[in-house]
Amino acid sequence: MNIILLGRPGAGKGTQCKAIAERYHIPQISTGDILRASVREKTYLGLKAQEYMDKGALVPDELVVEIVVERLNKADCRNGFIFDGFPRNMGQAEVLHKTLKKMGKKIDHVLYFDVEPKEIVKRLSGRRVCRKCGETYHIIYNMPTNIGICDKCGGDLYQREDDKEETIVARLDVYEEYTAPLIDCYRGKGLLRTINGVGGVDQVKKQIMDILDKDEIGSKVST
Repeated sequence: MNIILLGRPGAGKGTQCKAIAERYHIPQISTGDILRASVREKTYLGLKAQEYMDKGALVPDELVVEIVVERLNKADCRNGFIFDGFPRNMGQAEVLHKTLKKMGKKIDHVLYFDVEPKEIVKRLSGRRVCRKCGETYHIIYNMPTNIGICDKCGGDLYQREDDKEETIVARLDVYEEYTAPLIDCYRGKGLLRTINGVGGVDQVKKQIMDILDKDEIGSKVST
């Protein structure tokens, strides 16, 4: 199965992506990770991307997709893949569609994690991280035994800059402008599967697995 995870930042895509990857033995592909790896390894495409990054410019959609395709050609993607955080806009989605068609591949499911902005702000702004060991807590959902102190190592807990409310709101604004239009795009293609992202991790996971297990069983029967 070839899957795209779509949803606002903080909707829980990262947590569920790991569960999907483990269950179906397909790799999680994060454009941020492979872009950094390409630059670090000084591949041809990585060096091209570095030119834009050095100027403080965005890497063009066509180049981002080229780097993604380079990753898709690796052996572990033979039975499928999960795009986490890609595509980010309509331009990337259009180039991806054309490129996959040339490769004889297609997207099977777009899982849209539906979580309202108000809930996203509550989730992310309440996160606290230990300065010493990196353990993560939440002031509502996962409080430490002693306020401001890590249960694991006794280190101080702090709020990261990108977890401050004004930063979260800015990230959500960017999402609504550039990424949200993909929801209607994939709904129109009949690929969108809406997941209620509010609830426990296991509740959300069950919704996903009910959809994907049905697809996997159907594929085995048809072959």
